[in-house]
Amino acid sequence: MGVGIEVQQLNAWFGVAQALFDIQMSIAPNRATAIIGPSGCGKSTFVRCLNRMHETIPGTKVAGKVKIGDMQVYNGTPAVQVRRHIGMVFQKPNPFPTMSIYDNVAAGLKLNGFHGARKLDEIVERSLRMAALWDEVKDDLKKKSGASLSGGQQQRLCIARALAVEPNVLLMDEPASALDPISTGKIEELIFQLKAKYTIVIVTHNMQQAARVAEFTGFFLLGHLVEFDRTEKIFTKPSDKRTEDYITGRFG
Repeated sequence: MGVGIEVQQLNAWFGVAQALFDIQMSIAPNRATAIIGPSGCGKSTFVRCLNRMHETIPGTKVAGKVKIGDMQVYNGTPAVQVRRHIGMVFQKPNPFPTMSIYDNVAAGLKLNGFHGARKLDEIVERSLRMAALWDEVKDDLKKKSGASLSGGQQQRLCIARALAVEPNVLLMDEPASALDPISTGKIEELIFQLKAKYTIVIVTHNMQQAARVAEFTGFFLLGHLVEFDRTEKIFTKPSDKRTEDYITGRFG
């Protein structure tokens, strides 16, 4: 099952430039939370701070607290362990091009020293089924490379790869922005199904998508969390005029 995420006084920098300012947020377990806002507002930086991807960029810094379930993300927990519990899917599908479909899904498990061919087969099949990809690739698992799939299939393959290590949280950074409408629909349908088991945080520039898939929405502007509430309220009766201006297209 997914776990809740507590964010307190989260600040982030790129060199001397501050990108996030005192972010406070409680993310509900087994729900989808959308992060919206104009380009450059800190959306992607925020989700990258949740699994310590932000610190992989030279010169960056993070301060504050992130707690995922009982795990303190920035208090002595090794980054590898943090990422073991928090899967991430990026804007551009990034399958390993030289690996088969099977090996793409199994990559994280093998990296963590997992052994046992039969059990691995079970996990790969389960992960592909959860990503709604099994029926499309089951006959080509070890014959075709991950890069041979269509864009939408590649993104679902990346989701399967993230799910294989059994995380508690799934972060999705604009997962459908490079996809056609049919593939986008499949990703959104998948989000609905995955919420039963995982806590999902999705960054999206598509406000209609946020309204469709997320129970909660946070609006970011210039590195600040302007408003965080139930999605229906954000889109129909926001508390802050800046949120209303963005939702209605006055800027962004």
